[in-house]
Amino acid sequence: MFRKFGYHKTSVNEIAKRAKIAKATIYKYFDSKEDVLHSLLMDYIKVSVQDLIHSNTNEEDEEAHLNILIMKTCRLSYTVCNEFIGWDFIRESANSQAFLKNLSNELEEMLVNAFSQLSGIRKHETYLQRLRFLINCSKNIVFSFAFTSVSDSDVRKNFVSFQKEILPYLVKAAMTV
Repeated sequence: MFRKFGYHKTSVNEIAKRAKIAKATIYKYFDSKEDVLHSLLMDYIKVSVQDLIHSNTNEEDEEAHLNILIMKTCRLSYTVCNEFIGWDFIRESANSQAFLKNLSNELEEMLVNAFSQLSGIRKHETYLQRLRFLINCSKNIVFSFAFTSVSDSDVRKNFVSFQKEILPYLVKAAMTV
């Protein structure tokens, strides 16, 4: 329902009705509609991160591999913002910045933990610090699209610019010893 109608047009009453449960049952497990959305997003993100990490990119070069993985992560972030949350919520809700910051911090932790468990990738602390730097910079840039873009086409243009003009330099900076 969040994907179909957006955050503002999805009501807890409708969620309960579609789930064939009482509204009070939802509030037994969740404090708010935001908590319901957060739980759904975290489930979606966990599955997506595992798919992303274990997908075969066929890249031998570590920089190219990280470039591809960060772009996939950015697309995941865009999907979350565009399809689940909706730009109206992001731009108009008083809680949206805190909501997105919390969500992006959890995504960062999931990604760093997933990368650190991959076989064949250097797992030493310096590598993980550089990886955290890369993810942190990228997520901050990507989530800023939500607050600065007027339309979906603006967001797409920002992604293209990010991929071509910014990401290669971030990856190089992260890979520099």
